[in-house]
Amino acid sequence: MRRTTSTATSSDNHESGASAGQTLRRVAPYLWPKGQGWVKRRVVMSLAFLVLSKVVSVTTPWIYKFAVDRLDGDSPDAGLTLGLGAVGLVVAYGLARFGSVLFGEMRDAVFVRVGQRALRRLAIETFTHIHELSLRYHITRKTGGLSRIIERGVKGVDFLLRFMLFSIGPLILELSMVSVIFALVFGWQYAVVVLVTIGLYVAFTFKVTEWRVKLRREMNDQDNDANQKAIDSLLNFETVKYFNAEAREADRYDNAMRQYETAAVKTGLSLSFLNAGQSFLITTGLVIVMAMSARGVSAGILSVGDFVMVNAYMIQITMPLNFLGTVYREIRQALVDMGQMFALLGQPAEVTDKPGAKPLVVSAGEITFNKVSFAYEPDRQILRDVSFTLKPGQKIALVGHSGSGKSTIGRLLFRFYDVTEGTIRIDGQDINDVTQGSLHGLIGVVPQDTVLFNDTIRYNIAYGKDNATEAEIVAAAKAARIHDFIAQLPDGYESKVGERGLKLSGGEKQRVGIARTLLKNPPILILDEATSALDSQTEGSIQESLAEMGQGRSVITIAHRLSTIADADQILVMAEGRIIERGTHDELLQQNGTYAAMWMRQVMEGDETSPSQAAAE
Repeated sequence: MRRTTSTATSSDNHESGASAGQTLRRVAPYLWPKGQGWVKRRVVMSLAFLVLSKVVSVTTPWIYKFAVDRLDGDSPDAGLTLGLGAVGLVVAYGLARFGSVLFGEMRDAVFVRVGQRALRRLAIETFTHIHELSLRYHITRKTGGLSRIIERGVKGVDFLLRFMLFSIGPLILELSMVSVIFALVFGWQYAVVVLVTIGLYVAFTFKVTEWRVKLRREMNDQDNDANQKAIDSLLNFETVKYFNAEAREADRYDNAMRQYETAAVKTGLSLSFLNAGQSFLITTGLVIVMAMSARGVSAGILSVGDFVMVNAYMIQITMPLNFLGTVYREIRQALVDMGQMFALLGQPAEVTDKPGAKPLVVSAGEITFNKVSFAYEPDRQILRDVSFTLKPGQKIALVGHSGSGKSTIGRLLFRFYDVTEGTIRIDGQDINDVTQGSLHGLIGVVPQDTVLFNDTIRYNIAYGKDNATEAEIVAAAKAARIHDFIAQLPDGYESKVGERGLKLSGGEKQRVGIARTLLKNPPILILDEATSALDSQTEGSIQESLAEMGQGRSVITIAHRLSTIADADQILVMAEGRIIERGTHDELLQQNGTYAAMWMRQVMEGDETSPSQAAAE
């Protein structure tokens, strides 16, 4: 039986991002979701307030015109002014300006819940999807750069929801209404000047912004690189100190920041060029229209109020047009950022549950590897035709030099990857046919390097079981021989462990990890160098705990220190992805092969007891 697994996850596929059209189609469901009537009603109400706001806004210059004409001695139509005098018109003008702002704020107040709901949905969707991606993907990704892509993408959605709906749309509506008013009231020449000015402005803005997007993308890439270097350095704080490499790390970070600085300067200069060009176009259009209206006043065709109204309209559209430059740049960048994030969301999960997959049921705990082969890449074969059976309640040990494939067996059993060939069965059930959640819930892993959350000791131990009681947490800590240490701490179980558990020693972290797995209480255990970080005395007591925990369970132990697995029911010696020897400790010593040589080497290094001592024991 043969199974294939994708060998090219293309971890950088999302760097280029999705297209603007694809991105907008992905955002649309968040604004108009199926089966969410309250969201649709809020969107419609927001749009209604938007229209009211713009209608009042376009009416405001007319009131201003009437007030000026009244003060200048002209007598505007009493029907249009409702018989108001100059003071009344000024008050009406103030009310109109306030009404425009009020309707705009009501629009935002109604829409804010829609926007925040969309952000929350997107955040949890992204968070969940990242956890569904394969281990292969995560070990080839830079965590710092990945977090930046997510952060910028979510912010981009927030910006797009607010500004594209309530800035671009309203601006187009307002410009259309002003152009119609100019054509009907002052003549088509005024409308042409306005439309040509707007057309040139938009074309210039779009053209330059497209250029700036390339510069901004380069700046983002340099920002990601610098941020990743900073995170790597901080996560390896102790290593930096060990090698007296503070200056080296600072130079490395400074080089990255120098490249970011260069890209940021280019982006800043391009922004200045864009702003200057936009200002020139807008000012030119304003001067032309004002000159035309001034000639109309001089000729007696227009009143002073008309001149003021033209100026008011031009100023009114100039402000949002200036804002359009910023909004368009940010929307374009938001589309780039969101495109990267949505491309990340489109990254397929390499390991998935089959349709109709059923939960794993462990009745005995027999594990069978049948002719299993696995390759990370086509030219990088890791396991070759591996077969063995672990009987219920037995302990099997995997030994061999680094790179022999020991840890890969544990990862395949946990289904971090799917096998390339062969099958893995638990109590006769192919692990590819059961749900990953049930599989993960029934296997406990104590890794060589336990990584802890930056939280309390209680939280890290309790992570092994949802809703664990205090008694269960303490019992697990006692079984892992760490309760006494915790009790001596000033804050006890509420003590913070620091970033990745750096406030604890290697042995203390390992014991917390063991306690966490003990609390999980799984029927199958994978011990990956579980006691490698412990001193000999502590290791002895932990081995007793692990031996007790392994009673009645199926245990796979990956070991370097051979004395820890001398009591295994079966020892598999691996080399270059194959099982080259198998048997008990005594049987392998009698074979005088690879295992015996490894044992003797460790005896001479003082790590193990001698063969005669082992036999006596």
